[in-house]
Amino acid sequence: MNFTRAANVRKEFYKAVWFYFKVVWPIFSILLLVIVVFGLIIAHLEGWSPDDGVYFAFVTGLTIGYGELVPKLGVSRVLAVLLGFNGVLLTATFAAISVRAIEVTVTASRKDV
Repeated sequence: MNFTRAANVRKEFYKAVWFYFKVVWPIFSILLLVIVVFGLIIAHLEGWSPDDGVYFAFVTGLTIGYGELVPKLGVSRVLAVLLGFNGVLLTATFAAISVRAIEVTVTASRKDV
């Protein structure tokens, strides 16, 4: 594969990612909003700064879980579990967009050969 063709394939991939991202943007934005809101709620309940709460929410939602911030209250822990589910949905949505973009790009690149 030459460099020009590879550059065109990458360009088509990113165009497809952008197209499908615009399609699911309402869902994606709601999932992001839930993460931020839950993070702020947990921060308030636990007495953390808002920055720490949002950081905790994204680290938990993306299933990284460094462990430097740990909720102590039961309600915060329940919200953290819900954050985990929400994060899995967010990650799956992003993965689905990427897989679909790859499928479209491969199909288009085969037509060009």
